[in-house]
Amino acid sequence: MLVNSLVDEVNRRENALKIIKKILQTKGRNGFFDLTGLAGGFPILPEDKDLLETYAGSAVFEDAIQTLGKIHLGGEKILALNRTSSGIFAAIIALVKEGDEIVHYLPKSPAHPSIPRSAELVGATYKEFEDINDFKVGENTSLVFITGSTMDHDVISKEDFLKVIEISKSLEIPVFVDDASGARLRTIVYKQPRAMDMGADIAITSTDKLMGGPRGGLMSGKADIMIQVKSKAHQFGLEAQSPLVAGMVRALENLSPEIILEAFINKHDLYNALKNNFKHVKETPTGLMLTPESLKLELTDRGIKTDLSPTDLAFLFAMLLLRNNGIITIPAVGMPGASATIRIDLASNDAARITTEEIVKSFLDTLSNLVNIIDDTDACNAVLYK
Repeated sequence: MLVNSLVDEVNRRENALKIIKKILQTKGRNGFFDLTGLAGGFPILPEDKDLLETYAGSAVFEDAIQTLGKIHLGGEKILALNRTSSGIFAAIIALVKEGDEIVHYLPKSPAHPSIPRSAELVGATYKEFEDINDFKVGENTSLVFITGSTMDHDVISKEDFLKVIEISKSLEIPVFVDDASGARLRTIVYKQPRAMDMGADIAITSTDKLMGGPRGGLMSGKADIMIQVKSKAHQFGLEAQSPLVAGMVRALENLSPEIILEAFINKHDLYNALKNNFKHVKETPTGLMLTPESLKLELTDRGIKTDLSPTDLAFLFAMLLLRNNGIITIPAVGMPGASATIRIDLASNDAARITTEEIVKSFLDTLSNLVNIIDDTDACNAVLYK
């Protein structure tokens, strides 16, 4: 294994950021293409700058985020947080006690690591289900999670969503929907209702995923529960500060479903073009992906054997893709524990600047570069960490 720990993942990410900085210094912003779908932004207006103070900003933007957040997510009360993971942690420490059980349903495992990690921190047990026929809660279950769209954009069906709600509500167990990207994918692409409209007690989304806001979390929920969660968020400094909230407000104002729907249509051309050379590539709602396991199969199909794990291969591929072609994907820049799937998201702003032919050529060149170093541990480590 080349990547053996979360520390290794941190080092890999820091190396990726150094590469991006070098590209910026030599080629400028147009020298790379962020195709993660997580680029976000900070779309504040000139007149907002004088209000980015602790109290003035809170006075102005708090009302706006309540109004716009309810339009986007539904619910009775909105809370802005510095990350989606922060909101998940705040809810768990507010609603779950030591010895309790957290049960999680998602269309495909694994869950975002913030959920089981938070469960461990409070001393709760954690169970995960991806088959609705197996899903069940127990006497000690104090919180149920639903993931609307996984890290690799597997989207829950409306029927499974409502079934989990029904089971949980029959035992009066609150339901928290992790709708990080699902708040857009489920509702815009798959025409599902908002999580709160389907009976959730809390829902949270990421304001940088498939929308142009800063990296942060936007939570909605029933008022009585949100008061408890907000209290914990403030105790532990998890709430978003005024500049972040201002960016969220403007991003919600600018949110364009048309961009996401256009990506949903355009992905087919890219998928078909890449499929000619990468037969294990898969479609996502707004692009395509090559999972670590699929990447290893691509090598096997070409008669290339390696002892490297699928995850190591994915990290190497992503770093080479960045270093040599300026294409940013999540395995290069993602936080520790993030998915190692190489995903191209056509809803990204930079997708308009790169052609299908350029992406296909970059993938082919990167695979060739990977094959050239696959048996050289020192060269592989240099790609990841130097």
